[in-house]
Amino acid sequence: MSRWEPNARERLERAALELFAEHGYDNTTVAGIAERAGLTKRTFFRYFTDKREVLFYGQELLVQLFARSIAVAPESATPLQAITAALEASEAAFQPERRGLAARRQEIVAANASLREREMFKRVILTDTMGDALRERGVPDPAASVAAELGALAFGMAFRRWLDAPGEPKYGELARETLEEIRATAAGLG
Repeated sequence: MSRWEPNARERLERAALELFAEHGYDNTTVAGIAERAGLTKRTFFRYFTDKREVLFYGQELLVQLFARSIAVAPESATPLQAITAALEASEAAFQPERRGLAARRQEIVAANASLREREMFKRVILTDTMGDALRERGVPDPAASVAAELGALAFGMAFRRWLDAPGEPKYGELARETLEEIRATAAGLG
């Protein structure tokens, strides 16, 4: 593979996931990833700060999608309706062609304690983003915090469902259905 082929980011991501699966996360180097992708270490660092970021680089897109979607939700939207809009908008990050990579990524994260910790930190950032966006809309606490926590729970559950569902499920629909299921369950707790 020529080092001048397009899609360097995707090539690096695929190479990293292959090597993480073959040799383990801790035994994989940036040099090895770059070599597998047919690129240089310098090219790797144009796209990622370190090998861990190969697994987490999409977080910025999600943060932006969540914040923007909540901000532009209709004024009449309830906090959970605004969260639903954010979850549905996040479908842009969960396209069918990425599902296999996402599943492989999840296996790698699940097998490494430091990566699981990073994944939990990612959830905190997304939860804070949703809560802050709701507060900017004038939603007071504890409603903003509770809605954000429910949104984060729905996000994670919908992601797992998206990975496990047969066919080509749409993430936005799964997320909306999951949030509604959580809302109904919470209401039934009395």
